[in-house]
Amino acid sequence: MTTVQEIEKAVVNLPRPELKKFREWFDKFNAETWDRQFESDILAGKLNKLADQALKDHKEGRCTEL
Repeated sequence: MTTVQEIEKAVVNLPRPELKKFREWFDKFNAETWDRQFESDILAGKLNKLADQALKDHKEGRCTEL
């Protein structure tokens, strides 16, 4: 399988038990991929500006307790 269309066709044709396994695998894969990207962005400083603004807003009382 080398194209998205081929993968889509294969997924559509999976029996229910195999689709369930695939979904569980893909959910885990997707979460791990997101976590790695998020960590990479943090280490690269891409979120520093947002964090600084959040801290400033908190200090200045512009936050609501959850």
